[in-house]
Amino acid sequence: MLYKLNLEHILFLDIETVPQNANFSELQANVQDLWAQKTQYQRKEEISPEDFYDRAGIWAEFGKIICISVGYFRLKNDIRNFRVTSFYGEEIDLLKRFKQLLQEHFGQAKHLLCAHNGKEFDFPYIARRMVIHGLNLPYKLDLFGKKPWEVPHLDTMELWKFGDYKHYTSLKLLAHVLGIPSPKEDMDGSMVPSVYYNDGDLDRIVSYCELDVVTTAQVFLKLRNESLLQEQEIEKV
Repeated sequence: MLYKLNLEHILFLDIETVPQNANFSELQANVQDLWAQKTQYQRKEEISPEDFYDRAGIWAEFGKIICISVGYFRLKNDIRNFRVTSFYGEEIDLLKRFKQLLQEHFGQAKHLLCAHNGKEFDFPYIARRMVIHGLNLPYKLDLFGKKPWEVPHLDTMELWKFGDYKHYTSLKLLAHVLGIPSPKEDMDGSMVPSVYYNDGDLDRIVSYCELDVVTTAQVFLKLRNESLLQEQEIEKV
């Protein structure tokens, strides 16, 4: 099935998220209580809600998106090109611009969205944040009433599971075992909140997010047994 998909019809994406506030103390008292209730199971009694707050970006109810990076293939005269661009800044603005991209360029029935662990994280997170901001969902994120085979989403982690629902593999590990060259990264996902709130270095986060989009596309190519992208084939737009 993967071999039959047209690469030009797939939008690869990745998101970076952070807690809505820099510190737990900035939350209103009722939100602090809601956070404590939401995370009680994960943190157990050994970790306080405040100490656990650095993970708030994982939940759409307590986090926000600061960057959505996307990549797409263009094939012409047997020449392959992978274009990467990013939406970042104020969350509602980047969501509007991402929605516009979907509607104008990836909104047809033939188009698909692809992310690593996207079905569990990226796709629902974007949809929830859009709803919170009062934005109507674009067709590619509105799953109500769709049958499983009608959902226009691909997930490289799900593809790697081969039906094993218990198996989790990070993008970094999957790239390693598939022999995909690892880009020189100066950070990892756990550092994003600190880089954003303490360092104020959004550009560094955007670069990291874009690298993950390229790696996701590389994994997809490997799953199709196709040649990997070379540096000269990747274009920032």
